[in-house]
Amino acid sequence: MQPHSIVVISLHTPKEKIWGELVEITTAGITVRGVDLNSFDEFVRQAAHPDGDRIGLATLFFPHVRVERIALDESHGAIPSLAEIFHRKVGQTVSVYLSQFA
Repeated sequence: MQPHSIVVISLHTPKEKIWGELVEITTAGITVRGVDLNSFDEFVRQAAHPDGDRIGLATLFFPHVRVERIALDESHGAIPSLAEIFHRKVGQTVSVYLSQFA
């Protein structure tokens, strides 16, 4: 996994799943521009409405002791990736959308 990859990070204590753009992996932990997976649909709804306030993703750091797994956001057969769902509903890729907030 490289910086700017779209990933899903599974965390523990407390259990959470974060979706977003990988910023950096260091010996201390993982930095991601992301959103809790439970808020993904709301984020996409807000991003899809250009008349409303455009929102970016928060930059988050998680120490390695909290990280259970990092998975690339990939499609599986007929099941699209979350990034593909975002692209279909918003009309632009996650990377292009996030570049507005860089």
